[in-house]
Order: sequence, then C-alpha cells, then structure tokens
Amino acid sequence: MKRIYLDNAATTPVDERVKEKMIPILTEGFGNPSSIYQEGREASKAVEAARKEVAELINAKPQEIFFTGSGSEADNWALKGVAERKKDKGKHIITSGVEHHAVLHTAQALEKQGFDVTYLPVDEYGMVNPEDLKNALRDDTILVSIMMANNEIGTIEPIKELVEIVKDKDKGIVFHTDAVQAVGNIPVDVKDLGVDLLSMSGHKIYGPKGIGALYIKPGTPIANLIEGGAQERNRRAGTENTASIVGFGEAAKIAREDLDDHEKHLKEMRDYLIEQVLERIPDSYLTGHPTKRLPGNASFIFDYIEGEGILLTLDMGGIAGSSGSACTSGSLDPSHVLLATGLPAGRAHGSLRLTIGRDTTKEDIDTTVDVLENGIKRLRAMSPLDKDHPIDSDVYKEADKHHHH
Repeated sequence: MKRIYLDNAATTPVDERVKEKMIPILTEGFGNPSSIYQEGREASKAVEAARKEVAELINAKPQEIFFTGSGSEADNWALKGVAERKKDKGKHIITSGVEHHAVLHTAQALEKQGFDVTYLPVDEYGMVNPEDLKNALRDDTILVSIMMANNEIGTIEPIKELVEIVKDKDKGIVFHTDAVQAVGNIPVDVKDLGVDLLSMSGHKIYGPKGIGALYIKPGTPIANLIEGGAQERNRRAGTENTASIVGFGEAAKIAREDLDDHEKHLKEMRDYLIEQVLERIPDSYLTGHPTKRLPGNASFIFDYIEGEGILLTLDMGGIAGSSGSACTSGSLDPSHVLLATGLPAGRAHGSLRLTIGRDTTKEDIDTTVDVLENGIKRLRAMSPLDKDHPIDSDVYKEADKHHHH
C-alpha cells in the first residue's frame, strides 16, 4: 500500500537532484574548505556557490548568508546574539504568542537572564495586530521577532508592515523573522520586507536535515554564535558541513526556479482538501486565516475527539499527518498556537494539520478524506465527548461564531 505523506511542514523528502549534488561531496570532494590546497579550494568553491543560491532565493547578497545547523539554531542565534550585543542599550524584547518554540523558549531563557519580554496577542486567525506592536514598543526595546508564517495553522503575518512600524519608532531596533515555513513556499524578499535577520532551514525545502541559515543585514549588531575558527566570516566556527550546504544550495535553486508552479500546485491541492473536509465531516472547522495562509497548509479542529486518535487512525490508513496538540495524555498541554487564537483547551485537543507537498495528488487527497471521514465517525462513536456532554458546554455555541468560514 502506497503511503500518503501529508506532513511536509515537519520535513520534506530530499529531492533526487539534491541527493545527486551531495554524493560527490561526501565521496571525492571531502576536502576541508578552510585548507589552502586544491581539495580545500574545491570544497570552498562549492560552499560559496551554494551560499549564492541560498542568497538569491530571498534576494540577499551571498555575504549576508550565514550557515547554521538548523532553523532552530538560526532562531537562537538571532535572539541571543542581538540580546548580548544590545543589552547595554535596553533589555526589552517583543515577540508573539504563536512563535515556534525555537523562538519562544529562547525568549523565556533570556527572561531568566533579566531581559523583559512582551508576548503579543493574536486574533482568532493567529494574526498579530500592527497596532498592538506599535503600542508595545518602548525606549528600551532592542529586538522584535515575529514569524513570517505559522508552522501549525499556516497564517502569514504582515511582516513588511510590522517592520515599518518598528523602524519608524527607532531604526536601531533589530527586526528578526523566523521564515522557516515561508521560504520556498511563498515569495520572500529581504529587501522588500526590510528585516535585519531572517531564519531559514534546508529540510523544509526538499534539502537535507541539519542545515539552516541566518540572513544578517550588514551592520546588524549580533554576537558570534560559536568561537574558534574563521568559518562563516568569523561568526560561527566549525568545519563547514559541506555536503549539506551544497544540498541546501541546490534545493534553494530549485525552489527559486519552481516557486510559482509550486505555490500554485500547493494552493490548488490545499483548497480542494479544505473544501472536502469541511463539506464531508460535520463539526469540523478550519484554523488559521482563511486566505492569508501558507499555500500548503490545511489545519482543522474536529470537535468531540482527540488529535492523537485522528493521527493513529490516519497512520493505520497509510497517511502521515500531524496534530497541533502533542497530546499523548490529557495532562499534556494542547497547542500554544491554538490557545493563543482563543480556542479553549478542550477543543484545541481535536486538531489536525495536513501539509501538502510537491508530489501530493488529487487522488491522495480523496483517499485521505475517505479515511478521515470514516475514522472520525468511528472515533466519535467511541468518544465520551459528544454534544450531550460537551467538554466546555458553552464553547460550542461560541465556536460556531468564530471558526466557521
């Protein structure tokens, strides 16, 4: 039985062309890019060619791209690096309540070191209100970090507008965006956005795992990530992960060349999936913004059941999806993103995220919706949470108002 993979927001399969580019580096091209002899020079050339491709994907210059071990590492570097360099100017940082944990947990770690963090609220679609950001800015604000697109519910934030608000207040405030989910799926142009720092990752764009990058606008105050050697222009020591860098470069090139078609394909499949689910499955709701969302993201709430049951049902039916709530037991917290949009915990547990990939077909979606429809019927028949004994009785009346698009 062919498995259907609908968790492309978690990771994507490595493109054949990417793999082909990586193999020679792992075998013949093993030289250390920092070495002066031929093998080293060739490796160094391969790294710089890849840097150029990654830069072009986001309209940056090659010297503004710094390779990291992951998107999470890039996020950590952005927040900790700026906090370290600007702490004498101020200790106030602004982020949102729906960020990836790589940003949220870093912000929390900085709070323990004496930084003051404001977590902006979001509306029921997961959208940050520019007015809220404006009102949160203070004289001691040094950094703002707002994601470009949400990994769970797919909402795309108004980054360009948010940057303008920050820079109007004080050009010295650094603006970082976690664009891990956005890059390669929607157009991302650092010059147009005006951001100072932007995080990205290789394995979300059909490249290898364990490689990411941080775009650093020239002149941005940021401490070095790892001391030791001259790699990454003295900012992140350690022998370069040449093969993965080359793979990331190739994936970036393909993403840039295919962007329009890729986005169009994802959007068509996503819209078809959303329409089928909402039509065929009662008490199902779309989460995230109805239109300003990632082209490949379809995220839902199904009332009266738990996300974990849905995932296991899909898995048995040959389908890989994910749940906003990592709930293996009632004690584990539901998704912080869904709670931030105002969903009560009881309902947030019934979440499902299906993310479309390059190879997803209409047949895949038909199969998925069939499995989902039957599975949810079965789960609801067994569920103690039904309309007569709802989890939060008044919640369902409210829910209809907010989450039915």
